[in-house]
Amino acid sequence: MAITVNLRYTGKKGVAQAFAREMISCGTVGKIRSEKGNLRYEYYLPFGEAADGEDNTETILLIDSWENQEAIDLHHASPMMKTIAELREKYDLHMTIERFVSDDKIPEQDKVFIRS
Repeated sequence: MAITVNLRYTGKKGVAQAFAREMISCGTVGKIRSEKGNLRYEYYLPFGEAADGEDNTETILLIDSWENQEAIDLHHASPMMKTIAELREKYDLHMTIERFVSDDKIPEQDKVFIRS
């Protein structure tokens, strides 16, 4: 049962993208990806309007997925969280978070819509 967290970082004047670039260039993203239990740690740029009609150009989406809660807890206790917190502060980012627990089962009636 994987746990996936979608974090949307929002700022002004391109700071969300600058944050993600610095996370990658300073090696923090690579370290997180190599942590035990990490399944995915990827940044994405949304485009167009958000569902609420707001402009997405100042937002970056992080999809962060872990094997279980224990892996997340270990990550949160790691020294990398200090780096992440400092960079969030540096870039004055605001966040929204959604958390999902996968059931790893695709209903038969949904499989017809999936192209491999």
